Amino acid sequence: MSDQKRHIAHFDLDSFFVSVEIRNDPSLKGKPVLVGGYERGVVAACSYEARKFGIHSAMPMKKAMQLCPQAIVTSSSRGDYSRYSRWVTDIIASKVPLFEKASIDEFYIDLTGMDKFFGVSQYAKDLRSLITNETGLPISCGLASARFIAKMATNEAKPNGFLEIPHGKEKEFLWPLGIEKINGVGKQTEQHLKSYGIYTIEDIAKTPIEHLEKIAGKWGEALWHKAHGIGSTEITTDWEQKSMSHENTFDTDYTDVEFLHKELVRLTEKTAYSLREDEKLTGCVTVKIRYSDFETTSRQETVDYTALDDVLIAKVKDLFNKSYQKKRPVRLLGVRFSHFIPFTMQMSLFENNIEKLQLYKAVDDIKDRFGSKLVTKAVTSQSKDSSSEFTTRHNKKKKAD
Repeated sequence: MSDQKRHIAHFDLDSFFVSVEIRNDPSLKGKPVLVGGYERGVVAACSYEARKFGIHSAMPMKKAMQLCPQAIVTSSSRGDYSRYSRWVTDIIASKVPLFEKASIDEFYIDLTGMDKFFGVSQYAKDLRSLITNETGLPISCGLASARFIAKMATNEAKPNGFLEIPHGKEKEFLWPLGIEKINGVGKQTEQHLKSYGIYTIEDIAKTPIEHLEKIAGKWGEALWHKAHGIGSTEITTDWEQKSMSHENTFDTDYTDVEFLHKELVRLTEKTAYSLREDEKLTGCVTVKIRYSDFETTSRQETVDYTALDDVLIAKVKDLFNKSYQKKRPVRLLGVRFSHFIPFTMQMSLFENNIEKLQLYKAVDDIKDRFGSKLVTKAVTSQSKDSSSEFTTRHNKKKKAD
């Protein structure tokens, strides 16, 4: 396998949030569309037509409307974003053996070895066509020998295109590109490198590693390897199986629903804190109930990808209310989050509650500095005083039993 040529495909749904809005309302096609909130909101995503006016994601909506007064602002389909993302995920899962969901709209696929049977290039093109035909969403694809090259190829193929970088042609593709095209090179790094006369990826490749390390620190070696087309081919396949959970075992069994709800809130807050700490969003929530006779039930449901306490608390309470057998004594409660995707700027904006999210993060920072017991919500602090010893568990593991 080590001598086998690696083939990594990168799929990226074009202007995903905007595309879903257009899919649900075709009259928006070809118009400058902004996804986000009015008033104090920010732009979560914008159509290519809007970008021509200098609008970009994370821009204050007020400024975007000044740049393009005729822009159409919408987020009417926000409840469908997670559903469409899962739809595309299911299509990919049915067609390839190894893939990684890198975000709500981005996937890495390992097609190594499939060239013997199908022709990798044609297979990637066919998969791209299948996704578009079934979902109605445009998607771009890059195919290369390494993850970062495949992603860069996708960026060059946008919108709604396909670009393959054949083995042995990596430098031919990379070297003419500006340094800002490398994933992870932000404005500050770009300006810093340019101050040393490094403008293109070829300039990086022809600069000794030692000099690059003096200029860019540890990042210098990574830049040099990327400039020479050397990069990771690893696909993380256990993204859906990982989970975070917290459980409480009481030394006294409880039937008091109000108390049980408060404990669920506390468990949810604790697990959501861990979620944000790892910069993840969850797409699946599970509530576990163990009764006094040790009979254990679990109920789970998918949710729109989120990291917000209030959204998760509402779902946890709903799952508990659907599962709990009234007046039956409970000795353990558990909350588990799974089906993670990385936390991205677009997703934080997509929450349409950027201020709320910033508030949660501010509270998280206080907890980090002074301890989690210092800051609690009112509903948690009013919890019944109990001498119970709780056993807590925080697991990041494969799916629980």
